[in-house]
Amino acid sequence: MLKERNMKKFRFFVRKHDAIKLENLGHIEIRIIGKTGNLDLKPDNYDIKEIIAVLQAAENLLFPNNKKDRPLISYSIEEGSVKHIIKTSFQAVIGFNAIIGQVESTNSIDFLESQSARALETFQENAVKKGFEIEITTSLENSHKLLIDRSTTFYRTQNVWVDAEFYFYGTLTNAGGKSKPNIHLDTDEFGSLTITTDKAYLQEKEENFLYKKYGVRALGKQNIETGELDKTNLQLIELIDFNPKFDKSYLSSLMKKASNSWKGVTDADDWMSQLRGGYDA
Repeated sequence: MLKERNMKKFRFFVRKHDAIKLENLGHIEIRIIGKTGNLDLKPDNYDIKEIIAVLQAAENLLFPNNKKDRPLISYSIEEGSVKHIIKTSFQAVIGFNAIIGQVESTNSIDFLESQSARALETFQENAVKKGFEIEITTSLENSHKLLIDRSTTFYRTQNVWVDAEFYFYGTLTNAGGKSKPNIHLDTDEFGSLTITTDKAYLQEKEENFLYKKYGVRALGKQNIETGELDKTNLQLIELIDFNPKFDKSYLSSLMKKASNSWKGVTDADDWMSQLRGGYDA
């Protein structure tokens, strides 16, 4: 009897715990209306490549930067032309609703981070090329709704983004690609970066250079107003060997050279103060 009562309590706890988790979830809805050939669009004739593209865009809209620490995202597809239902944390959905409201009211995506802006540009390009109507909304009560079709112009203002040269440091985790060769660099500051390169450049690398530290010199786009880096459009210039190590003999030689400057100094603090000229006073 005691065991049975404990099992009932456990089942109640699990149901209650699941209910709490469900209460903390919301969803965004991306509805695609259009045709494939002469047929109305529906899940049965919607290609898997289109689904993958929408899911990638949805992730970039919700979490443009730190994807490693993002909450769980789940997915389902429904009738109604094609409805993509992307479930995630309620807090993320609230933030997303504010973003599409701002895009709707300003009719601009220039204020968005580059990956989010690029995701909406992808929807806009599909609307123009394929004649799709795309409705983006959320599960929130009185949610904003963003409509993208052939009449809208959700593109970034080109003069906001300028060519720039960047230096990155990190671990090279992948390299190659059949049609679009690239390298993947894992950095502390920017996360994982995908940087396009020439196949010939990779072929010249005879040694195994994966999982080693490198400096990377690359071309890309930078927002002149916010300083933001466009991580979707990076082009490799060169890889720079980056092997920081402790060199005791080199450090000793520097200390020996510097010691001559300290000869005759009896009060180091007073001597340093004179060198600074009261700069830190």
